[in-house]
Amino acid sequence: MNTNHFLPNDPDQATLHYGDGDYAIIKPGLYVLCALTKSKIPLESLRYWNPVTQEAYRGPEEAMIRWKTLNP
Repeated sequence: MNTNHFLPNDPDQATLHYGDGDYAIIKPGLYVLCALTKSKIPLESLRYWNPVTQEAYRGPEEAMIRWKTLNP
């Protein structure tokens, strides 16, 4: 099973499996890291992720930047 490729160093960092439209919590925590900025995203604010690459994004700008790099 693919899971978030960021290995938690902080006990408050969650590990998620991103699906289409939802995610499953593998390891409970308060936040995940943005794949581009490495900033903390509180789980209650998480709205953008890619189920193929198993990455979370802080917002629509980061998601679009990553989409463009994956779809030149």
